Amino acid sequence: MTGTRTLFHNARLVDPATGRDEAGGLLVEDGRIADLGPHLSAGTVTDAEAVDCRGHVLAPGLIDMRVFIGEPGADHRETLETAGDAAAAGGITTMVLQPNTDPVIEDPALVEFVRRRGKIRSAVNVECMAALTKGTAGQEMTEIGLLKDAGALAFTDGDRTVPSALVMRRALTYASAFDALVVAHAEDPTLSGGVMNEGEVSGRLGLSGSPAVAETITVDRDMRLVALTGARYHLGQVSTSASLDVIRAAKAQGLPVTAGVSAQHLALNEIDIASYRTFFKMRPPLRREEDRAACVAALADGTIDVVVSAHDPQDEESKRLPFGEAAYGAAGLETLLPVLLWLHHLGEVPLATALKAATARPAELLGLEAGRLAPGAPADLVLIDLDRPWILKREALRSRSKNTPYEDRRFMGRAIRTVVGGRTVFDLAAGAAEGGGGA
Repeated sequence: MTGTRTLFHNARLVDPATGRDEAGGLLVEDGRIADLGPHLSAGTVTDAEAVDCRGHVLAPGLIDMRVFIGEPGADHRETLETAGDAAAAGGITTMVLQPNTDPVIEDPALVEFVRRRGKIRSAVNVECMAALTKGTAGQEMTEIGLLKDAGALAFTDGDRTVPSALVMRRALTYASAFDALVVAHAEDPTLSGGVMNEGEVSGRLGLSGSPAVAETITVDRDMRLVALTGARYHLGQVSTSASLDVIRAAKAQGLPVTAGVSAQHLALNEIDIASYRTFFKMRPPLRREEDRAACVAALADGTIDVVVSAHDPQDEESKRLPFGEAAYGAAGLETLLPVLLWLHHLGEVPLATALKAATARPAELLGLEAGRLAPGAPADLVLIDLDRPWILKREALRSRSKNTPYEDRRFMGRAIRTVVGGRTVFDLAAGAAEGGGGA
């Protein structure tokens, strides 16, 4: 990128990290932000490629903290290349992979391999979390110090709960010694055997249910262990109103606790399952409308820190089954931003708050220098047309697996250009990703 300069002018600069929301321009030089502000307009910078933003929002690129892919081990579901293309189309400039691959990411060499391969094959930045316990089996801790030195941003068993309080206590204690972030999944395995949320709807549909208390019991247990150990703890996905009450209480005590929610749990509820559509089968399950509304309110008031795609694509054979037998998971990289914009248009979450949960906050938690508009920061950017109406079509998704729960849903607003390190990797006007992953 040496010697390249690009001026994005006529933009609405929105930076949730600083509260900046003003008209102006942004200059990119050698892959980093060189300058920005209202003083930059067309013609004020020479020897730079000019990009007219036409008044659209120019914001930090999204950082997605919860992405499952199939590589290595299940490339038929998703690869680094296809996931990277999908992320770019969704305005995501950094995706953080979960360790639930085959083999599990629990070895320093594998952490380095995934990050190195991501640079070659993906259009966007690729980072990863490492397993908290060996094989994500919840029995024996991994080498957190070595894995952190290799580049692992945090430690998690992905979509698996550590069932033993003793193992969890040891893991938190060990992690605190390295100031490592533990990202937990909360579903008590002795209570959560159902295929959807337990309640009136599951009874009417004749499907087995997982009660909301299966999540809350685990969250409550973990809060007590955090108080005991002082470890940095992030709940990967909260889905119930009762769990939010526990998180609020922990934060009020000053515990080092944060929480995330998936876009699906902000936009959908258990009633969407009424047609037995397996694309709505996910973990944790879609909850009651009251829980969905509570999650939206918690995002608005700051109880929820991060919004993730929870991208967990599955192939057709795994989903084209009766609901109870189908695999969990849904594609989400290309719909994270549209859901946030949907909440903004409804007036339920301010635009800056919604974007902060997918830019500045994940960057702070993971220690990334991206997620902000500031001189010297990486030029990871997304240009957003807030008012562009569109309908999601499955066949148009870049993800290899196309099991989206939003098929034919109408959205307002989307990414129209995505820039990673100063290089355009997606341009909606061009109709395809530019400069995506190579062979």
